[in-house]
Amino acid sequence: MNDTNNAPEERELGLRLRAVRDRAGLSQRALAKKTGVPNSTISLIEAGKMNPSVGALRRILDGVPISLSEFFAFEPEREKTSFYAAGELTEIGKGKVSLKQVGASLFGRQLMILYETYELGADTGRVMYGHEGEEGGIVLSGRVEITVGEDRKILGPGDAYYFDSRAPHRFRQVGPEKCVLVSACTPPTF
Repeated sequence: MNDTNNAPEERELGLRLRAVRDRAGLSQRALAKKTGVPNSTISLIEAGKMNPSVGALRRILDGVPISLSEFFAFEPEREKTSFYAAGELTEIGKGKVSLKQVGASLFGRQLMILYETYELGADTGRVMYGHEGEEGGIVLSGRVEITVGEDRKILGPGDAYYFDSRAPHRFRQVGPEKCVLVSACTPPTF
């Protein structure tokens, strides 16, 4: 498997895999267990951060089950919904970091919007990450330390950020209360 720079083809392959997995009613963990492919690998592929070899993709698709030709012919249905209730946002975070995505599928979309909550002590990790695109957001409550490359800043309510997502970056909750922010990323490569 090859690491990628989030080229449009890899993003589309990842979104297609997620749509096929969701249609089959499988979580990433369940598919990993069925196929013997690590959950982290499936997650990276779906995020467009890893380009699987044909053999690895075939092994994953055998767990759905769907053939390679059916997979590449499959055209996920684009969401037609314009409005989402709070309970309809899709949770893609874990642990102390809640990332609620607007829309269940990003297939065919050019923008990703997240409602993010960082509990006390939450951190996106010591290892900074980067991905194709641009992102920005506004802090609604609490405080967050954002590091982008060599730059670091603590933001509070009403403060905002906007940067080239290819720069390695990290988010860390600071202060006595959880931090809530709304962010957007284009294209949806996070």
